[in-house]
Amino acid sequence: MTYDFLMLTELAAMLFAAGAATGLLAGMFGVGGGAISVPILFFTFGELGSPPEIAMPLAVGTSLAIIVPTSIRSAYGHHQKGALDLAVLKTWLLPILIGVLTGAALARFAQPWVFQLAFVLVAQIIAFKLFFGKSTWRLGDHLPVGRVMHIYGLLVGLSSSLMGIGGGALSTLILTLYGRHIHQAIATSAGVGLLISVPGAIGYIIAGWDKADLPFGTFGFVSWLALVCVVPATILMAGIGVRIAHRLSRRVLEKTFGVFLVVMSLRFISMLLA
Repeated sequence: MTYDFLMLTELAAMLFAAGAATGLLAGMFGVGGGAISVPILFFTFGELGSPPEIAMPLAVGTSLAIIVPTSIRSAYGHHQKGALDLAVLKTWLLPILIGVLTGAALARFAQPWVFQLAFVLVAQIIAFKLFFGKSTWRLGDHLPVGRVMHIYGLLVGLSSSLMGIGGGALSTLILTLYGRHIHQAIATSAGVGLLISVPGAIGYIIAGWDKADLPFGTFGFVSWLALVCVVPATILMAGIGVRIAHRLSRRVLEKTFGVFLVVMSLRFISMLLA
């Protein structure tokens, strides 16, 4: 496929803008920003001629790779403010790894609608809790230990790997249902994004390594061309997002996060109905 200068310039501008939005959201909400980057990358790869069965896992895999530096920057910023719960991250390390690699293996065979539907269902559940939930809605006053926490980690890793997100939305929901303050939950979720994105990106590279019809500039289901355009913007904006998050009230932060999830769900619903 031939790429003229104008086409490459437009592509780079679109990806840089997506990276800026991704980084800002990562810092504000403790998410990797995949809910922004996945639909934009899916559309972009489709415009470049990739069929949906290639464009969707390529968008998810590339999103996970983009989340790596974003999560590092976001988690470091929250850790400096003393809000990162390292004990939770240690407990979830192995279960998340198993879930992520399982999702990457499934990505080799799953149809595009599987990825899209998974995102819509999870995002709507979380948004409902953020909009209508009350502080009295609790599963407990303290996080569980042992098998229950391991199951949570497995679910976070698996769903995030299929959706191309950093797991921030789901892990934030779990932590707040057990009484963690929204700011600490979001900060810890930034660390979860790092646990998911590194093995997830590697898994998608392996899953798509011998796939035919991949576009120019890819390693398996990860586009290095997109990384070059998006990553600088995500790193730049993540720090700004962290500062904004710590200036907002708990309720404002929850409602803003809910709006973000609904908007991104509508993007995927439009794809499912297309």
